[in-house]
Amino acid sequence: MTGGVRLTLMIGPGVPIPVPREVLDALQSVSVTINSAQISVFELKFTISNRSLLHTVFLLSGGSSIPMMRVVIVATVNGTPHVLMDGVMTEHFISPGSDSGHSTLVVKGDDLTRLMEYVDSTGTPYPAMPIVARVALILAKYAALGIVPLVIPPIMFEVPIPTDQIPSQMGNDLDYLKALAAETGYVFYLDPGPIPGQSIAYWGPQIRVGVPQHALNTNMDSHTNVEEMSFTFTSDDYRLPVLMIQNKKSKVSIPIPIPNVSPLHPPLALIPSIPKGITYIESTAKFSAITAALKGIAQASHASDTVHGEGTLDVVRYGHVLKPRGLVGVRGAGMAFDGLYYVDSVTHDIQRGEYKQKFSLVRNGLVSTVQKVVA
Repeated sequence: MTGGVRLTLMIGPGVPIPVPREVLDALQSVSVTINSAQISVFELKFTISNRSLLHTVFLLSGGSSIPMMRVVIVATVNGTPHVLMDGVMTEHFISPGSDSGHSTLVVKGDDLTRLMEYVDSTGTPYPAMPIVARVALILAKYAALGIVPLVIPPIMFEVPIPTDQIPSQMGNDLDYLKALAAETGYVFYLDPGPIPGQSIAYWGPQIRVGVPQHALNTNMDSHTNVEEMSFTFTSDDYRLPVLMIQNKKSKVSIPIPIPNVSPLHPPLALIPSIPKGITYIESTAKFSAITAALKGIAQASHASDTVHGEGTLDVVRYGHVLKPRGLVGVRGAGMAFDGLYYVDSVTHDIQRGEYKQKFSLVRNGLVSTVQKVVA
């Protein structure tokens, strides 16, 4: 790979092992996309000889997917390893190459959450178990894959009384975990690492506090470390969520506005966006006050991101690997757009002699809340 960057590829059924040198030599490009709200995906491209054993095995299998073929991708930058992906193959195909003697093998896959979609567990009962207990019980089934649960209890929750209600699962494990997260304003995702073969299953609030990553610099001459970066401000779609709660005695509905206020989701802009209207959260009158409040917080937590930035950087020039689901500083974009941002998604594009990243940033308004962004 390029100077200061080394790629490690591990593949195996169940337990991945480092691939032989011949496989790495055939590898032409790696793409990994990590999005804070979606399943992480990867793509590997190999150039192989038509006489290659890999090509023969693929033809004999009829192109069928190999069950539980695990893939781990690690990029070591300046001596620090970064686990970019821990997932499974979901699709692979061969297409003609640039000459008659070679072909292109493309392998695609998702992170380990794909395994949580295979079994439909509809109807599984969870008597007297609050949401956080249900999440922990489901994630315990995947400990053999090196998945370590990190479950943050909601700020409010209630224990269902079995004589009144017994919660039951709807759908597969992944859909149910995401549905429970959406009810409480939380997120669920797998964070690969910190070592190969291990992942953190995070179920909790979207945290926008902490130490920012190294700043992204633009229009700063020799200090510029991004190839391109642009910002857009769209506030027309921002609506203030309004929760309707019904008094059980008087049967009167009470509207309660839900601002986006959370100690783990502080404003990153000095001038926040002004709502252009209101959105009534439907079907909350039948719920308890705690359940209705959680649904309102969930709606408000995703409504105020009106500033979006996107760009491309060269990892060698940047000197680090930009990670999603964290904060990063921006410098040189002007007073309105400088400051701290939340990294919403990152795509790693690795080829021979090149390692670039495409990134997407979000924030809740204009003008930075901090006077200076640390480089």
